[in-house]
Amino acid sequence: MTVALMWEARAAEGRGEELLAWVARQRLVEPPLRRETFRAPADRVLVITWWDGDYDAVLPELPEPDGELVTRAVHRWRFESVDEG
Repeated sequence: MTVALMWEARAAEGRGEELLAWVARQRLVEPPLRRETFRAPADRVLVITWWDGDYDAVLPELPEPDGELVTRAVHRWRFESVDEG
């Protein structure tokens, strides 16, 4: 099964590029099958990682950034792939 972890944070005003750079420096203890980083208005940053494992498997996750870099706690979601056939 494929599990996708989503990590989303909103940078403090004017610090979106700094948050993107911080995310790019973060390494996980194991490499995911795939990792993508996105940006959106209001200095939001989204990272999706894909893993081979069960939905409730213990998987490496990105940490919380320094509290001054973001406006709120990171939002995290976990999804499992669905067979569309």
